[in-house]
Amino acid sequence: MDDPLINDPNGGMPRLLEIMRRLRDPETGCPWDIEQDFNTIAPYTIEEAYEVADAIARSNWADLEGELGDLLLQTVYHTQIGSEAGHFDFDSVVRSISDKMVARHPHVFGDESREKSAEQQTADWEKIKAAERGAKAQTRTLDGVAVGLPALTRAVKLQNRAARVGFDWPDTSHVIDKIQEEAAELIEARDTLTEAEVAEEFGDLMFVVANLARHLKLDPEETLRAANAKFQRRFEAVEDALTALGKTPNDSNLAEMDALWDAAKLQEKAHKNLPD
Repeated sequence: MDDPLINDPNGGMPRLLEIMRRLRDPETGCPWDIEQDFNTIAPYTIEEAYEVADAIARSNWADLEGELGDLLLQTVYHTQIGSEAGHFDFDSVVRSISDKMVARHPHVFGDESREKSAEQQTADWEKIKAAERGAKAQTRTLDGVAVGLPALTRAVKLQNRAARVGFDWPDTSHVIDKIQEEAAELIEARDTLTEAEVAEEFGDLMFVVANLARHLKLDPEETLRAANAKFQRRFEAVEDALTALGKTPNDSNLAEMDALWDAAKLQEKAHKNLPD
C-alpha cells in the first residue's frame, strides 16, 4: 500500500492520470506502454469508440460502463503522450473542450435567445464552426473534415459541406440517375479496364450511394450496420436449420442454403406482422 492514490478506488480522475503517468514512466513503467505514440494508439481509440457504440446498440449498460472507461483511457493516453512532448496536458484539453462548448452554445451560456428551431440551432452551430475554421486558416470549403473518419461518414460530411455552397443535386431523382450511370461505368470497367480502374469506379459508385442516403436523410453507416446485422441474423438461421438436419454449411450447397434463407426471411416478416 505504498501508493495510496493508485490503490484508492475513489481516487477519480487524479488516480487514472497517475496510473497512466506511471505506466509511461521511462524508468519504472510498462515497456509496451512506454513504446507507444499517437500513431500506434490511434487505432485502439477508434476501436474503443466502436465498442461504445456496440454496447449502446445492445442496450447493455454494464458493458457500456466498461467501454466508456476504455474510451476515457484513450483520452488520458493521448494527453499523457502530448504532455511528455510539451504539446498539451489533460488540463489544457479539458479547458479547450469546455471553452468550445461555451462558445458554441451562446443560447445557453450567453445572451442569445433559446427560442429557435432545431434547424436554426444547427445553422448557427455551423456558422460558429466555420468561424473557428477560419481562425485556423482553414478557408477552403472542405477543410477540417477528418481523414480518419469511416469512409461513408466522411463522404456524407464532404457532400454536406459542398451542399452548403450550392454544389448539390436538387432532388433524389438526379442522384439515382447518377447511381445508374456509375453502375454502368463499373460494369464496363470490370470487363475492359485494370484492377485499379475498377476500384476507382467502385469507389465512385459508393460515393454516390452515400449521397443518396444523405438526400433521404439516412445515415449510411447506420443503415449498413443494420444490413450487416440482418445478414448475420438470417445466415445464422440458415445454420440453425442445417444443424437441425444434421448438416453444416460445408455439407450443403447454394440451392439448399438459398431456400433456407428465403424461409428465414418469411419467418422474420411473419414475426414482424404479429400483433403486440
